[in-house]
Amino acid sequence: MNPPVDPLFFAAPKVDTFAGAQALTNASGFFFRRGEQLFLATSRHVLVDEDSAHHPDRIEIVLHLDTQDLTRCTAFSIPLFKDGVATWRQGQDGGGDIDVAVLELDQSALPADAIVHAFTPEHLVRDFDTVPVDANLFIVGFPLGFQDTVHQLPVLRRAAMASPFGIRFQGQGMFLTDGRAHRGISGAPVVMRDPAPRAATVPLPWRLLGVHSSRMDMGNRDRELDESLGLNCAWYADILLTLTEDPPAPAAADAPAPGA
Repeated sequence: MNPPVDPLFFAAPKVDTFAGAQALTNASGFFFRRGEQLFLATSRHVLVDEDSAHHPDRIEIVLHLDTQDLTRCTAFSIPLFKDGVATWRQGQDGGGDIDVAVLELDQSALPADAIVHAFTPEHLVRDFDTVPVDANLFIVGFPLGFQDTVHQLPVLRRAAMASPFGIRFQGQGMFLTDGRAHRGISGAPVVMRDPAPRAATVPLPWRLLGVHSSRMDMGNRDRELDESLGLNCAWYADILLTLTEDPPAPAAADAPAPGA
C-alpha cells in the first residue's frame, strides 16, 4: 500500500531544544544520508546561539512509526554534548561562518519501525542552470512551532527565488528566497520538485537547494514607514558534503557544554 502523503513530510522533523527537562525553543530540520551514515541537519543557531544566550544540551525530534496510521509517533532525544564536547558539526567557508550544522544519528538507537526519508548527495543541485529564476520553491518546516498536531507533520510554505541561484549573495554562501517565514522554521530544507528523478532519488523526488536560516531585512529600515522586505536567507545545501565528510571536516564544532 502506498503511503498516504508525500515522502517529503517524513524527511523534515520538528526540532525541539531543551536544557535538561526545560523546553527552550522549537525549530525545523531534515534528514541527510551520506553512505551508511544518517544525519540530522538544521541551523547552527538552533543548537547554540551566543548572542541570545541559547545553550541547549539536547534536542528532540518526532519520528513516525507507520506510513498509514500517521498518529503513531514517538519522540527521540539526541544529546548535544559528549564528555563536555559538542557533538554537532558546523561549517565555514571563505565568506565566514555558515549557519548550518549536522548531528550524526545513532541508527542503532532509532526505533526499528521509524519512518525516515533522507536527502542524499544525489538530491543536491550541481548544475545551477537547472534552477530557473521562476522555480517553484517550498520551505518545509514548523513556523512558530505550528504543525498538524494530530499527525505531527510539517507544513509547506511556498517561496520564490529572490537572487540568482548559484551566485553567492553579498559574497556569502547563501541565496535569497521570497516568501513568508517565521521563527521556528530555521533549519528547514528549501526544495523544488524534481521533474526527472533518477533511480537514487525516486523514493524522495525532490531537489535539495538550501537550508533556511533567517529573514533578511535592512538595518536602516524605518520601522514605522517601511514594511519588512519579506526576504529570507538560505545557505546552499552543498555545505552538507563538507559537514558529512568522514572523518569530520576540520570545522567540526568544539564548543564546551553549557556550564562547563
